[in-house]
Parts: sequence; structure tokens; C-alpha cells
Amino acid sequence: MAKRIDVTGLTAFYGTHRAIEGISMHVQPKSVTAFIGPSGCGKSTFLRTLNRMHEVTPGGRVEGQVMLDNEDLYGPGVDPVQVRRNIGMVFQRPNPFPTMSIYDNVVAGLKLNGKFSRAELDEVVEKNLRGANLWNEVKDRLHKPGSGLSGGQQQRLCIARATAVEPDVLLMDEPCSALDPISTLAIEDLISQLKSRFTIVIVTHNMQQAARVSERTAFFNLAAVGQPGKLIEIDTTDKIFSNPSVQATEDYISGRFG
Repeated sequence: MAKRIDVTGLTAFYGTHRAIEGISMHVQPKSVTAFIGPSGCGKSTFLRTLNRMHEVTPGGRVEGQVMLDNEDLYGPGVDPVQVRRNIGMVFQRPNPFPTMSIYDNVVAGLKLNGKFSRAELDEVVEKNLRGANLWNEVKDRLHKPGSGLSGGQQQRLCIARATAVEPDVLLMDEPCSALDPISTLAIEDLISQLKSRFTIVIVTHNMQQAARVSERTAFFNLAAVGQPGKLIEIDTTDKIFSNPSVQATEDYISGRFG
């Protein structure tokens, strides 16, 4: 079930370095929220705090609060592995498990979390490959390696793998940056379909992509090199791209910097 994210006063550290500072925002369920901004402004770091992937980096920690509906994701006793199961992630470069078949890639997360019959697994594979618009392309080679697919197909396989465990939220960190234009459009179409089932947050360097796929857009920026990234503005995508409230947002959108 898609859930709402509420972030309050979030600051993320790598050791003593503050990567982002004082970020507060709400992410609506069953919608797409895009993060834009220049390189190094903390978009991906912030995305990774939403499912505690940030902590995987040595010295990574946060101050502040991230709520998934009414659950504090950084509360005492909360299992970060369970958080990452509930909040799935698709990375910049497609990363199917290279030694696994297409079938086994899709059900990898399920097999970690319990026992399922072959019939149940078959159903999950078909449902999620159909959901990723990949079923017709791979149904006759489900037991061939996922690494044998094209880049765009591999990324859709990774999305099928992420959705198979029925997460509440799907995070996407520049999911199209390594893909050709045709594969990019296929992923964008897929994102538009998936938002009926999931809360989606996407980091993108492509402002046209943010305008095409998202309902809300957040602009991040640095005050200066070496300073922590901050959320400058978040609003409906139409407003951010047509009439932003902050001059720095308009300067970035119009290409004056970045």
C-alpha cells in the first residue's frame, strides 16, 4: 500500500561532514515527486536517507525525523533491513544479479523473506514483469541470465525486482541516466503506470523528465562549494517550472547556472 512520507529537520552526515541540512518536506502517496538541482547538492544523499541506505556508507548518520505514515523510520528498535524492504530502490545503473536468471532476479527479495510455492512465485514473476512492461520480451527466456538483456530491459527488470516485494515506496536514483532515449521513454511510461500502486520519488538531472513524470518537484542547491545541500523550494511541478517562488529556482530552471 502506497504511504506518505513526512520529513522534518533532516541533516545527514558523512563522518563530521554535513552533506545536507535542515530538510523538511511531505511526499504524497500514489504520486511522483522529482528532485532536481546541480551535481553535488545532496539530492541522492537525501533520497538514500529515506530508506536508510545512507547508513551503509561508513560514517553515515542522520539527525531529524523521517515518518512513513505513522512510523518513525529512525526510531529505536526499527530494523533498517525491513525499512529497505518497505521502501525499495532502483539505482542509476541497472544492477541485475549477474549469475541469476531473469526469473530468479524478480523473486530474489521474496525468497529472502519467506517460503513460497512454485505457483506463487510464477504468479509474482509474471505480474511484475508485466507491470514493468517486460513480460512479452522475456517470457520465453525466463531462465536465461538477466545480464543478457539490453540496458533498458535490465533497468525494467530491476524495477520488477523492486516491486515484487510490494514496497510502500519506490525510490529511483537517476534511473534513466545510463539509458538511450527510447529506453528512457519506456521507463518514464512505466513510472506513470506504477504511481497508481506506489509512492515514487525520483532524482533526475533531466529537467524535462521531471516535468514529464512528476506531480511535485523539489529543487536542491548549495549555498557554496563545501556547504551542505539544502531544499530551496518544493511545489507542484507546474508551478516550479512556470512560476517558482524563489529566484535561485528560476535561475536554475532557466539555465543561468548548474
